[in-house]
Amino acid sequence: MLGDISLATNIYLVTGYTDMRKSIDGLCAIIMKNFKHEPDGHSIYLFCGKRCDRIKVLFKEPDGYILLYKRLDVLSGRYRWPRNSSEVKPITWQQFDWLMSGLEIEQPKALRMA
Repeated sequence: MLGDISLATNIYLVTGYTDMRKSIDGLCAIIMKNFKHEPDGHSIYLFCGKRCDRIKVLFKEPDGYILLYKRLDVLSGRYRWPRNSSEVKPITWQQFDWLMSGLEIEQPKALRMA
């Protein structure tokens, strides 16, 4: 299915700022050159620019790459994106859900689900 990210078993945030003008080749180059990861069909990579109101998601399918782009409405706010450094940070589906809901990915008071 085209762009079915639910098939991914790994979710990675590329922390820090990403130039949102980059397309599939540019984002793949960031992953391979800076982080020594090879994009695969089991992983999605999330990128965010300086304004924190848009996210790009890179996902590899067996026959090519998918690039998803989400831009929040002006009144919807901003994503809570970790800016501490440029690294690839693995997150869980729960953290992904929190991020897409506008929350921090680290919820100190959240209960862990077994």
